[in-house]
Order: sequence, then structure tokens, then C-alpha cells
Amino acid sequence: MTSGRLWRPRVALTVGDPAGIGPEVAARAAADRRVLDACEPVLYGPAEPDPRVTPGVLSAAAGRAAYDAIVAAVADARAGRVAAVATAPVNKAAFALAGLPWKGHTDLLAYLCGAPRVAMMFHAAPLRVVLATVHIPLREVPAALTPALLDDLLDLMARELPRFGFPAPRLAVAGLNPHAGEGGLMGTEDEAVLRPAVDRARARGVQVEGPLPADTVFVRAVRGGFDAVLACYHDQGLVAMKLVAFGSAVNVTLGLPIIRTSVDHGTAFDIAGRGVADPSSMIEAVLLAARLARHGAGARAGTAES
Repeated sequence: MTSGRLWRPRVALTVGDPAGIGPEVAARAAADRRVLDACEPVLYGPAEPDPRVTPGVLSAAAGRAAYDAIVAAVADARAGRVAAVATAPVNKAAFALAGLPWKGHTDLLAYLCGAPRVAMMFHAAPLRVVLATVHIPLREVPAALTPALLDDLLDLMARELPRFGFPAPRLAVAGLNPHAGEGGLMGTEDEAVLRPAVDRARARGVQVEGPLPADTVFVRAVRGGFDAVLACYHDQGLVAMKLVAFGSAVNVTLGLPIIRTSVDHGTAFDIAGRGVADPSSMIEAVLLAARLARHGAGARAGTAES
């Protein structure tokens, strides 16, 4: 607070793939009264329409434009010119057409920030879910659940959840197999890999239970039993998340030196350019970014007086 006036963090809003709904939801979020009360939004994206970009059509030009906006926003965040970054969706296929090696925001942000371990967490009022693995085929998930990965993620969750209002976070690990393996009858990974990781984390002082059957652990979390759940793979966590909070959930990257939030949906090429996209998730992403910035180190840099 300065001279009795509140300070609002400056938040970068990247417009995502310009052929999708990103530019629309970012612009509508930037104009929303709740957003303007919470922060100073700054849009990052193409200054002029690109004739090579058509709404709803994949293109290398759109993939490159999305990438350029992310790079600029991250550079400004790392330099303190903005306090946080909220991103509209990109398209993985457009990234590939542009010759970019990253599958999406998370691995690109880790590269740009030099972060050794990051995680994708979906955050909403009733539920928070961290994904142990993300965009890999289901058959590759068991091998990807290594002891090192699980140790890092549980420590990361315990370290980062206090920023979200959980000073002593209660974590759960969802089982990989039906009934969390049923003691080895339905798969060995739960007993051989997940349970030892939970035991090691508990020995380090992390409050965590598991592996717990995935068909009930998310219900227990929604009812207040856990503050966050570590899901083994993409759909295991996101089916539950989107069922209870689609449109209001926010994607947060844990483990970065900057604050980054995003929407819980994709580019929606089928409705791009029609002016009907719902900006709710983008608005929530910006509001959460502003809240984290206000209560963190970002609130001391990249701010605007209200």
C-alpha cells in the first residue's frame, strides 16, 4: 500500500493460438471488471491480424505467433516488468507445424525458466489435482512413474500448496490400477512403486496417503478429506477435475520461478471466430495469478497503482 492506495499487480495475458478462441477469451478477460479491480492486465500477442492465420485452421504461423507471445511474456515476468503470466490455450499440432519441439506450455515454460522439475496442477475451489504424467500414451505411464519423479512431485506439492492457502497440505496419491491394485491382484505398480514413494514422503514429513483407489479418492478430496491429489496420468485427474469444475478450474504450473496460470480448456477451433467462447476460465486464471502475485514476491515488482 502506498499513500493509502492499493497496488495492483501487472499480469501478462498471452492470447494463445490466434486461430483458436484464445484472443477472444483473453480480450474479454482483460476487460472484465473483476480482473480490472484485481490487477492491470497486459495483452501479449500479434499486434495486427496475420493473413496466414484463419480461425479454426491449423497453421505454422499461428503456432509461431503463440510461441512468440509466451516468450515475450516470460521474459517480462523474469525481468519483473509483469508480476505473473496467465495464458490462453495453444495447439500442440500448430507448435509441431511451426517446427517447435515442445508439446505445450508446461515443457516450454520449464525450458524458458530453466526449471528442473515442474508439474501441472488444476486448481478450483472444491478440488486440486496434480498430474504425475501428462501428454504421453497410456501404455507408457507405468514406466514413467519412477521413484525420482514421485519423490520430486510430492515434495513439490508440499512446498507449493501453502501459497494456495494450505499451510500444512494434506495430499493423496491416486492408485494406478483398479482398487489401487488390490494388493497386487490387479497390477503390481501400486505396491511396488507408489506405496514406497508415499512411505518415503511421509518419512520426510509430508502429509500424504496412498495409493488410494482412484474411483473414490477424488470424491474424498472434494468433500474436504485432502487438499490435493496426485493423479498418475492425464485423464485420471482431468476427468474428475472437469466434472466438478469445468469452466472455473485454473491450470497452474508448479515449480517455476514465475507465477503462471492458464485455462482448463483447449483452443476450441470449432467455435473460433464466432464470438461465443466462454471467458470464465480465463478470468479465473487471471484472478488467481493476481492473487498469487499480490501475496508473493511478484507483488513487489511489476505493479501498477490503482
